[in-house]
Amino acid sequence: MGSTTKGLAVLGSTGSIGTQTLDIVRTFPDDFSVVGLAARRSHRLLEQQVREFRPSMAYCEGSDYEKAFLQELDCAGTEIDEIAASPDVDIVVAATSGDVAVPATFAGIEAGKDIALANKETVVIAGDLVTQAARESNVSLLPLDSEPNAIWQCLRGEDKAVSKLIITASGGAFRNTPLDSLADVTNEQALRHPTWQMGAKITVDSATMMNKAFEVIEAHWLFGVPWEDIDVVIHPQSMIHSMVEFVDGSVKAQISPPDMRLPIQYALFYPRRLHNAAIKSFNPVATGTLSFEPLDADRYPCFHLALEVAQRGGTWPAALCGADDAAVELFLAGKIGFMEIKEVIAEALRDHRSIEEPTLQDALTAAATTRTRAAGIVGV
Repeated sequence: MGSTTKGLAVLGSTGSIGTQTLDIVRTFPDDFSVVGLAARRSHRLLEQQVREFRPSMAYCEGSDYEKAFLQELDCAGTEIDEIAASPDVDIVVAATSGDVAVPATFAGIEAGKDIALANKETVVIAGDLVTQAARESNVSLLPLDSEPNAIWQCLRGEDKAVSKLIITASGGAFRNTPLDSLADVTNEQALRHPTWQMGAKITVDSATMMNKAFEVIEAHWLFGVPWEDIDVVIHPQSMIHSMVEFVDGSVKAQISPPDMRLPIQYALFYPRRLHNAAIKSFNPVATGTLSFEPLDADRYPCFHLALEVAQRGGTWPAALCGADDAAVELFLAGKIGFMEIKEVIAEALRDHRSIEEPTLQDALTAAATTRTRAAGIVGV
């Protein structure tokens, strides 16, 4: 790409993060060129995106008939890893859910591309491997998730005198639901997040607090902070996206209304900050009280299970990721209850045999194996 235009590959372009990434491109059309788009089966939306942004390549699943629009629009249908490694790409936006784009993310890193990372699973499955690969290829891992992005912003310009990371959590859809009613909540209720508009998988993970455990894992690997120095607090207003405490007792917080376009824009333009009229400003008077609560272990058993498993190392975090994937699918399909999600995950992990120094393939295999095992568990 030219010196002022960044070539983008958006993996997961039809999802929540992908579509909001393209919103940023619409706002700053002279700064970006969309080189490649990748989706799974949202053919109609992908076709609209290809028509608008005219990428040279795209990936999607489906029949030749379903993908015929690519040829009609002179867009080469190709594999997702080829898009990530294209010579015309400067930044790969990894915005898929699950582990489908993990190999493509590594392909992008090996090809020298910076990675704007919204896919938590990449770091959960292969935290040590992906951070090592980024160092060896001298590329940046740019966190897009609001919480790790907030930590990144707070650390900007600071030395390494960090004593604690404080990650905030909304508490999800059932923050105020009586504990004795949680077994009866529906998947439709779980998808009504109080402050964020997100995809189905991450919204359920927010309700169980699994996504917050994944963010602790992300923070551990992306910022090199020990497990014991990462705290999580419930912050219902979702205005403070995370905080960093330094050794002198000072705390920095990143504050903004809940809008994923802000962290996406920050990552894509880093180190520049630009005004975007579409992103609302924080008004402290209108916002009023900002409150914090401790995380209730009885309400969020998945959180503590996940961190205990992740700290075992080896392929345990990858296995956790696969088990959660399947358990959430079972819940969304109405095959298990909300409080059974944790039990399915624990059961699927019961027979896991960890590889202590895994390759990427070892980690992906571990995730796939426990996903299959969990998918076969119904009504535990």
